[in-house]
Amino acid sequence: MSNGPNSQPLVKEFGRYEVTKEEIIEFARQYDPQPFHVDEAAAADSMYDGLIASGWHTCAMTMRMLVDNVIGETGSLGSPGVDEIQFRRPVRPGDVLSVRSEVTGKRPLEDDRTRGLVQSHVETLNDDDTVVLSMDTAMFVRRHPDA
Repeated sequence: MSNGPNSQPLVKEFGRYEVTKEEIIEFARQYDPQPFHVDEAAAADSMYDGLIASGWHTCAMTMRMLVDNVIGETGSLGSPGVDEIQFRRPVRPGDVLSVRSEVTGKRPLEDDRTRGLVQSHVETLNDDDTVVLSMDTAMFVRRHPDA
């Protein structure tokens, strides 16, 4: 169940998420109330030169697109974790985000042949095709035991 040397990588591009100023501020007030996320005047005087979304908000928006376009179709059983999250560029009000996901590995679980582990490299892009977030993920999935 692993990607062999001659197999083509499975890459999917999907999603469309319009980022609003109101949502940036609402999320940040509740979860990451740093001035450059919640206060337009303070953000304008910051190194970011304007309001930006929390990196955790960017993760949440990415997760929404993953669930709507990939995870909801896979028989997902959850995730053992995420590695190498990088907030590569600020996300700003008015950005339109999308996701590119590449399966980098897959294998059955040794202790339970009805489940597998799928590893992916995920990138979130803005409408200029600039990567704003990247992460390596793992997801447990249902599989046929004879596969």
